Amino acid sequence: METITVVLFLLFCVVVSDLLARTLPIPVPRPLYQIALGGVIGLFADLRVVLDPDIFFLLFLPPLLFLDGWHIAREEVFKDRFVILELAFGLVVLTVLGAGLFINWMIPAMPLAVAFALAAVVSPTDPIAVSAIAKHAPIPKRMMNILEGESLLNDASGLVCLRFAVAAALTGSFSLTDAALDFLWVALAGIAVGISLTWAVTRSKNMLARRIGESSATQTLVSLLIPFGSYLVAEHLDCSGILAAVAAGVTMSIEESSGQAQAATRIRRNTVWDTIQFAANGVIFVILGEQLPAILEGAAETVRMTGHHEPWWLGIYVVAICLGLAALRFLWVWASLQVSLLRTGQKRPPRHWRLISAMSLSGVRGAITLAGVLTLPLTMTDGSAFPARDLAIFLAMGVIIVTMVVATVFLPLLLNGLEMPRDSTADDQEAAARIAAAEAAIAEIERVQHSMAAGAKDADLFVTVGASLMDVYRERVRSRSQEGEAAVLVRRIDWIEREMRLAALRAERGEIFRRVRKYQLGSERARKLIRELDLLETRYSAEPKG
Repeated sequence: METITVVLFLLFCVVVSDLLARTLPIPVPRPLYQIALGGVIGLFADLRVVLDPDIFFLLFLPPLLFLDGWHIAREEVFKDRFVILELAFGLVVLTVLGAGLFINWMIPAMPLAVAFALAAVVSPTDPIAVSAIAKHAPIPKRMMNILEGESLLNDASGLVCLRFAVAAALTGSFSLTDAALDFLWVALAGIAVGISLTWAVTRSKNMLARRIGESSATQTLVSLLIPFGSYLVAEHLDCSGILAAVAAGVTMSIEESSGQAQAATRIRRNTVWDTIQFAANGVIFVILGEQLPAILEGAAETVRMTGHHEPWWLGIYVVAICLGLAALRFLWVWASLQVSLLRTGQKRPPRHWRLISAMSLSGVRGAITLAGVLTLPLTMTDGSAFPARDLAIFLAMGVIIVTMVVATVFLPLLLNGLEMPRDSTADDQEAAARIAAAEAAIAEIERVQHSMAAGAKDADLFVTVGASLMDVYRERVRSRSQEGEAAVLVRRIDWIEREMRLAALRAERGEIFRRVRKYQLGSERARKLIRELDLLETRYSAEPKG
C-alpha cells in the first residue's frame, strides 16, 4: 500500500508541475518545477522513494528510448546523418575521455573508472527538455531534427559506455581489445534483438488482425510490451537492452508505414503513449528532486574525504564540469560545422557563431542522464560500498539543473531570429504527396460511384454525390499546384479557412454540451458526436499556422 501511495503522489506532483508551468508567468521549463516539487517532498514530507537501480532502469528507459526511435523523423535525420553521427558518437567518446580524466584530476577521491562512468551518463542530451525551454523562441525545425537524432543515438552510446565503465570499476581491470569485441557483440546483438523481436511481433499481430479482426486495446497493449520484451531478451543474452529498445522503436516506425493499423487504433495508441512519456519523464524529475537532499548529505561526506570541509565545493565541482562539457561541445560543434561545409561545398551560414552557440547550449541533460546515474551499483563485488556513488549522483543532478537553468536564460536569446539553412525539398514532397493523395481519392470515388450506381434506380444521385466530393479533391489538387505568389495566397486562404473551421467546431461542441446539460441529448449519442468533432479539431489544429 505504501508503494502505491508513493507512485500516486509522484504522479500528482507531475500534474501540479504542468499546471504551474502553464499558469505562472515565469518562463521556467516544466522539468525545473518537477525538480523543485521533488525537493520539497525530500525536505519536508515523510515520503521516501527507495530505488533499486535495475528496476528503475527497466521501468523508465526502455519505453522512453523506444518512443524516441518510433517517433524519430527518419528521412530528415538521414539528410543530416553525418552531423548527427559526429555528435552522437564522436562527441560522446570525446566527452567520456575528456570529462572523465578532468573529473578524476579535479576529484582524486573519485576513482578513474567511476569518473568515466559519470562522464558517460552526462554525455546524452535531452531534446524534450530543450523543446520545453525554447517554447517561447521555437527551435528551427532542422536544428530540432539534428538534436533529436543526436539524442536518440547518444542515449545508446553513452549508456553503453556507462556499462563498460561500471564493469571496469567492479573488476578493477580494463582491456581495450576485450572492450572493443564486447562492444561489437553488445551493439550488434542488441540491435538484432530489437529488430527481429519487433518484426516478428508486428507481423504476427497484423496476421491475426486480418483473420479475427483488430482490437485497439490489444494493439496498444502489444506496443507497450515490445520495448520491455526487447530489453529483457537482450539483457538475458548479455547484450545491450538499450540498443534493443532503440532498434525496436525504429523498426516499429518502419512497420507502421505499411498502414495495417486502423485509424482508431493509431489515435488511441498515440494518446496512451503520449501520456506514458509525459508521466515517465515527469516522475523521473520529481524523483531527482526528492533524492537531492539525501544525496547532498552523502556527497558532502564524500567531499570531506577529499580534504575539503565546506559543502560549497560541490557547487564548484558542478560548475567546473558544466564548463568542461560546454567547452567540449562547442569545439566539437564548430569542428563538425567546418567539416560539413567542406564536404558539401556550402558557404558559412549567416551568424554562424550564434548557430554554434545555440547548438552548444542545446546540449541540455535530462531524464536519461538521471536514469543512468541512478543505476550505479550500490555495492562492489566484495560487498563494500560502491566508491563515490552519492557524489557521482549529486554531480549528475547538478549538471542537469545547471544546464537547464543556463539554457532557459540564454537559449531563447540565441534562437531569436536564428534560421538554419532551409531544405525546400520537404515542402515540395509534402505538396506532391497531397496532390497524389487527392488524385488517388478522385480515382477511387469514380470507381465506387460506378460500382454503386450500377443497376440502381437513383443512379443520378450517386453521380451527383460523387461529383460533389471530387470537386473538393480537384480544388485541393489545383491549389497545391500553385507556385510563387499564388502559393503564398493559397496558404493564407488555408489559414483563414482553418481558423474559421476551428471556431465553428468549438461552437458545435458547446451546443452539444449545452443540450446534454439540459437533458435534450443522451450521453452516449453526445460522446459519439463529441469524438467526431474532437477528431476534426485535432486534424485542423495540426496544420501549420499562417
